[in-house]
Order: sequence, then C-alpha cells, then structure tokens
Amino acid sequence: MKRTAGIALRVLTAISFCHFLNDMMQSVIPAIYPILKNTYRLDFGQIGLITLTSQLTASLLQPVVGLITDRRPTPYSLATGMGATLIGLILLSIAPTFAMILVAVALVGVGSSVFHPESSRVARMASGGQHGFAQSLFQVGGNAGSAVGPLLAAFIVLPGGQHSIAWFSAAALVAIIVLSRVGVWYKARRTSVTKAKALAREVHAHLSAGKVAFVIAILIALIFSKFFYLAGLSSYYTFFLISKFHVSVRTAQIYLFVFLGAVATGTIVGGPVGDRIGRKYVIWWSILGVLPFTVLLPYVSLFWTAFLSVIIGLVLASAFSAILVYAQDLVPGKVGTVSGLFFGLAFGMGGIGAALLGRLADATSIDFVYRVCSFLPVIGLLAAFLPNLEQGESK
Repeated sequence: MKRTAGIALRVLTAISFCHFLNDMMQSVIPAIYPILKNTYRLDFGQIGLITLTSQLTASLLQPVVGLITDRRPTPYSLATGMGATLIGLILLSIAPTFAMILVAVALVGVGSSVFHPESSRVARMASGGQHGFAQSLFQVGGNAGSAVGPLLAAFIVLPGGQHSIAWFSAAALVAIIVLSRVGVWYKARRTSVTKAKALAREVHAHLSAGKVAFVIAILIALIFSKFFYLAGLSSYYTFFLISKFHVSVRTAQIYLFVFLGAVATGTIVGGPVGDRIGRKYVIWWSILGVLPFTVLLPYVSLFWTAFLSVIIGLVLASAFSAILVYAQDLVPGKVGTVSGLFFGLAFGMGGIGAALLGRLADATSIDFVYRVCSFLPVIGLLAAFLPNLEQGESK
C-alpha cells in the first residue's frame, strides 16, 4: 500500500517536474519579445501573432489529442510530443526570418498540445482520489517554469542573443528521458484506468445533458476571463513597465519573474482547498475576488504595480486547478478530452487575447489596454450558477 502510494507520488513529482521544464521553455518565447522586436523590427501586432501562433497550435490540437487518447491510451506520446518542442527550440535559435519564427513557435505549441492533456490524465491516475491536490501539484510545476523562464532569458538569452535559446533544448532532452519512464508506469496502469472509466459513467447521472452543457459554457466563460486577462498581463507586462516607468529590459523581466512566481505559488492553493471546501467556492473567490486589484493596477506607482501584480497572480492562479477538476468530475470517463479542451481553451484564449490586445496597443497604448482588461474579472459573477458537486462524487 505504502509502496503504491510512493510510486504515485514519484509519478506526480516527475510529471510536475516535466511540466516545469515544458512551461519554462515555452515562457522563454514571450520573455525574448523585446529581443525579437528589435532584431526583426516587429510591431506589437506581430508580437501578438507570435503568441497567437504558439498558443493556437496548442489549443486546436489539445482537445483532439485528448479525444484520441481517451479512446486509445498512448503511454509514450508524452515523450514523442516533447520531441517537437526540442526541434522548435533549436529552429527558433537559428530562425532567419519572421516566418521561420512562427514555424518554430508552432512546433513548441504542438509539443504542448500533446503534453498537457496526457500529463493531466497521468496526474489524475496517480492522485489516489485527491484530484485537486494532484492537479495543483502538476500545474504548479508549469507555473514555476513559466516564472523561471523570463529570469533565465534575462541572464542567458539577453546577453547571449537569439542563438543562446538552443541551450534550452537540453531541458527538452531531459524531459524526454523522464517522460519515457512515466510512459512505462502509464502502460502498466492502462487496465485499471479502463475499469475506472466504466465505473465513472454512473457518476452525475442526475444531471441532464443540457445542464452539463450549460455548466461547461459557464466554465468556458470563466476561462476566458482568467486567461484573456493573464495574456495581457504576461505578454505586455515588460513593455508596460518600460513604457510607464522607464525601467531597463532586464529589470522589467525580473518584475515579470516576480509576477509569474506569484502565479506559481497561487496555483498550489486552489486544488487542495477545493478538495476540502468545494471547487465552486474556490472558482468564485479566485476570479471575482481579484477585481479590486486589477482595477487599481493601471493607476499606481512602480512599487504598488509590483505589489498588486503579486496579489493578482496569487488569487487568480488558484482558479484553474479547481475549474479543471470540476469539469473532469462533471464529465466522468473523459479525462483526456476535458483536459485537452480546457488546456486548449487556456492556450487559445491567451493567444487570441495577446493578438487582439497587441492590435489595440498599436492603435492606442499599453496603458489603455491595461485599463480595459482590468474589468474582465467581473465575469466571475457567473460562478453563482455553478451547481455544488458533492465531494463524494469527485472521487
């Protein structure tokens, strides 16, 4: 019994570590936007297009990957997908044109499209019934990687130039090795997963298909609110600080690291708290509760901008684990499809948000974009319509 629990914890730790590596590599892309902007003389619209290409590649493919692997589990797909990320990073380090940059970030997006739904499935398999905790542990690895990426970019890519991005491909190689070992564990667990899916069909039978669709629509609206706002904050935060407070690129990237570090810290809270008090309340508090801070952010000094960004990151980040597990409980037996859909939406909303907000920034200003986005958390009011799913049903 203890040995099984130990193996599950090691698998969760391995998946979280690979999520750290995956999202660290991904976060290097927006962190080097100032370098790419100067090197290729890009405008904000083109910067947004880079984010759109990377994230839409992931968002469009993730639900498809999840649907396929729900029907036919593929234990070694995680390692294979990471290979696409490896190729994308090498290509990005030597890309001679803007078009080639788009191809490179698209490959990184393909890697994520495979990684996220399948690793989320593995996290649930290894959870021992503590689904919120498992998803939070898995996701905190990704958010920590997103926080470290800009810091590494500031001290490796900024002085070393675009070619130094190739050093990050070593992280992809490490992830491939670890994920190959996870694939061995996953393959051995396929029989028990099939049995669990058969039992899961009986859960939530009291909810009609129309009710489930309505709740999913609300969750999608909440995902929009969270990730559209985060797209504006993370993609253009360095430009906002440079424009408003005249800080250096390196200083702005350090502030971005602080914000993303707060996001990583907040992620670990939402899942375990949701396991205890109910995921609806975590969703409600994390999205709507951040509104006063987002409204104040565009109008304060540099110190208070950094302070408020930390609060926003901590509070807002607690939502996604709760939303994802809530959706998995709502549609049992479809872990891959649900994970792919919601991770895909997260990437897609972020990509669309980055592109649209980039165009808006070109037409107006970064300050105006931040003022408009500050009211997005009002959408959190929709959480009032979510039904309370009993704790016993989620296990």
